[in-house]
Amino acid sequence: IGNLGDMTLRALSVLVRAERTYCEDTRHSLKLFNHYGIRSALKAYHDHNADRVRPRILKELDEGLSVALVSDAGTPLISDPGFKLAGSAIDAGHTIISLPGPTAPIAALTSSGLPTDNFQFLGFLPSKTGARRERISSLRDAESALIFFEAPGRLSAALKDCYDILGDRRAVVARELTKMHEEVRRGSLSELGRWAETHKIKGEIVLIIAPGEPRQITDEEILVMLERELEPQSLKQAARDIAEELGVSRNRVYELGLKHLRKK
Repeated sequence: IGNLGDMTLRALSVLVRAERTYCEDTRHSLKLFNHYGIRSALKAYHDHNADRVRPRILKELDEGLSVALVSDAGTPLISDPGFKLAGSAIDAGHTIISLPGPTAPIAALTSSGLPTDNFQFLGFLPSKTGARRERISSLRDAESALIFFEAPGRLSAALKDCYDILGDRRAVVARELTKMHEEVRRGSLSELGRWAETHKIKGEIVLIIAPGEPRQITDEEILVMLERELEPQSLKQAARDIAEELGVSRNRVYELGLKHLRKK
């Protein structure tokens, strides 16, 4: 995300008045400052200097200075190093105020056409295949839309792994949101995978995957569990335990149990 027009009036007011302003990349944020005529000096705060610069920022806060933190694009602290600074400032008793504004995961979700009432933002998938597949596997039973950031060079592999593990769910690849080359591509994971394999993908990417269909529990699965559970305990207790484990109606399990016992 990164259209200069996405900037809010409140954020501009804060940046004009802040006594110190830190950002990920001074060259990047300078474009924003120049566009809006903000003359404040910019200082860098990023992954490579955070441990060294964070104590300095906390000292400035201790001295009563107002400090602003700017990310390269979108909302600070969303998958960037600012969360450690915010946590340290809170621990030191300082007031933290977030300025609501544009953020890529929500912009992608609301333009995706996928369910928006229940979702998880999960940052970047691991870059190594084994760790990535393990992470995706852990989300197989999630009942929410899944939102990831992904690097262009890894998109094809990520889509393939998602298809292999999650099945051919509906998905969306949102690229370069709010910028000149914005693209929102919708389809199944297999369709998007074939597209990613045959195109040179560039830019910042958000991948959204629809929730899986709830798994249907068969009577046969319940009966197998009843066979196992009825020996050590009563039908009433077995029905309660099985219903809780499988997420089905207790009455359904109990009725199946009665029929099973009558046949014996």
